Amino acid sequence: MKSEKEIEEACRESQKKISGIISAIGNVFVGQEDVVEQVVVALIAGGHVLIEGVPGLGKTLLVKSLAEALDLSFSRIQFTPDLMPADITGTKILHRDEGGHPEFTFQKGPVFANIVLADEINRATPKTQSALLEAMQEHHVTVSGEEYKLDDPFFMLATQNPIEMEGTFPLPEAQLDRFFFKIKILYPSFNDLERIADISTSAVGRAIQKICGKTELFKIREAAENILVSQEAKRFAVKLVLATQSDSPYASAEAKNYIRYGASPRGVQALISGGKVLALRDGRFNLSYDDIRKVALPALRHRILLNFEGEANNMETDGIISAILRTMD
Repeated sequence: MKSEKEIEEACRESQKKISGIISAIGNVFVGQEDVVEQVVVALIAGGHVLIEGVPGLGKTLLVKSLAEALDLSFSRIQFTPDLMPADITGTKILHRDEGGHPEFTFQKGPVFANIVLADEINRATPKTQSALLEAMQEHHVTVSGEEYKLDDPFFMLATQNPIEMEGTFPLPEAQLDRFFFKIKILYPSFNDLERIADISTSAVGRAIQKICGKTELFKIREAAENILVSQEAKRFAVKLVLATQSDSPYASAEAKNYIRYGASPRGVQALISGGKVLALRDGRFNLSYDDIRKVALPALRHRILLNFEGEANNMETDGIISAILRTMD
């Protein structure tokens, strides 16, 4: 059992590491400070991320930079309609041992890495998409009746293009709910585009400074878990999630009018776990209402389904969540 002084020291050291990771990635992934922060928060909290953005905004660069800053293994899977589950998880192959006897051995797929980029995940068929459910939730895969544990830490970042929807297969609600955050990448500003041009076309290169490794990452996670959560802060997160449920006593006017299904209990977990990492980054030892508010959009936007009225009025989940937050001030 650690003493209070040891916990405080671990929190201060973790705060420096988190700031260092965000800064290192921000040096090459320009103009997306909120995106970088949210991805790092999800990784430390032990969740997975779904990123939505048009091609060319640097999503692959973001994930590779994160892997380099943390000295973790990285793999990229390009999802296509003909991709099969075995192409992701791996399969058993037949070969002969030293004595010439045939035997089956397991050949690991690209999912066996610390950080996995599932690029354009909605282009694969539901059969292939479902192969990731076990990996995301249980951190292992099952092939021919045998379980194979994934590397720890295991962090999946999936991307999808919000514009080109032809020939795609929307992710089912059960799989969307397994993503800790859904993050939207916006187009960079004029000044950010200038910086991107300077970095990407110069001879200097884009070297990423290594900030920490697996051991340090596990220590940061432990420090985040030790952040205190008051009864009031916990109830604030619970009420926020219940406010998205149209049949709840805490339902907001927006939920009653526009929401068919609200956020699941995983929404509460994401609000509290993500908020604890933000508190740690700011050098505080307790979760605040503001921490929960800051992670509300990425934690809840993909966990809300609009009803016919909401679809007909072109309502967006971000706007509904923001309206709910204003009523909770």
